[in-house]
Amino acid sequence: MLMRSIALAGLSSLAFTTAALAEIEVHDAYARSSGPMAMAGAAFLHIANTGPEDDRLIAARADVAKRVELHTHIDAGDGVMKMREVEGGFPVAAGSVHMLKRGGDHVMFMGLTGPFEQGMTFPLVLVFEKAGEITVDVTVDLERQDAMDHGAGHGKMDHGSMDHGKMTHTE
Repeated sequence: MLMRSIALAGLSSLAFTTAALAEIEVHDAYARSSGPMAMAGAAFLHIANTGPEDDRLIAARADVAKRVELHTHIDAGDGVMKMREVEGGFPVAAGSVHMLKRGGDHVMFMGLTGPFEQGMTFPLVLVFEKAGEITVDVTVDLERQDAMDHGAGHGKMDHGSMDHGKMTHTE
């Protein structure tokens, strides 16, 4: 009976240790919106997994919007890139960096509770499968001019005609 208890205690401690193996660091978090009256915005950041196990960003939360979702851009077959929610989240492989960037994966804020003003900061909670919740401070930078990386063969990106305030999602 004593051996059984020791074995169970050992397995329990191993379960807690495994959860700590995904070591996540978040860098260069910033957000944008298309203007002062915009109803939507997005956050971009670098997620580094310095641990020995893969992890996955599965959700995000912030009080700056009614809805916060993980999004990406996909080619819907007509040569125009469209935003779509990624329900399974973003994988972050061990020893790698996953970039959330303009024109690619990003955190989407829909139904902004107030305008994104240059220089303001807000907390963003990132939820990972293994690392759990990590809160980062996001700075609004409406002036940043990151190049939108479309990748080869992705065609054009239609942001100009997109009404982010009334965005719908295709499945």
